[in-house]
Amino acid sequence: MRTIGIDPGTAIMGWGIVEGDGDAVRLVAYGALNTPAKTPMPRRLQMLYGRLCDLLAEHRPDAAAVEELFFSKNVTTALAVGQARGIALLALAQANIPVFEYKPMAVKQAVVGYGRAEKSQIQELVRMTLGLDHIPQPDDAADALAIALCHTYSAPLLRQIEEQDDL
Repeated sequence: MRTIGIDPGTAIMGWGIVEGDGDAVRLVAYGALNTPAKTPMPRRLQMLYGRLCDLLAEHRPDAAAVEELFFSKNVTTALAVGQARGIALLALAQANIPVFEYKPMAVKQAVVGYGRAEKSQIQELVRMTLGLDHIPQPDDAADALAIALCHTYSAPLLRQIEEQDDL
């Protein structure tokens, strides 16, 4: 199964693609979609949407994992992230890619084994799990890979639950 993880943001939207079945996982690609500072929000969203659609067409993931919006003390930042999530969800829906959403604590739990892990711990585990020489940069890309890994680890159990519900 090929999974794209997305760490939403309007200035930087991290993305990472892994392939695996929960046991053996390999890196496919990762990066970040950047928008220029002081660009009007509608144009930023348009740029992110177009670039994300191109990525989806190029890599053809089977599933998508997107970080859920968590409460932020900065309302402006929360609104911007929510808008970025919205265009990501739209692009994924239009590409007919199933979307799974994970809270930050669930991602930390899946990748590190501890829901309150520090960012540096998550990044190091992503590096080690994927056999990389260095931590993926920017941080948003490393976060997106962690989200993709979270889903890759969770998918077998989700399938079992779905099969049980079908009985």
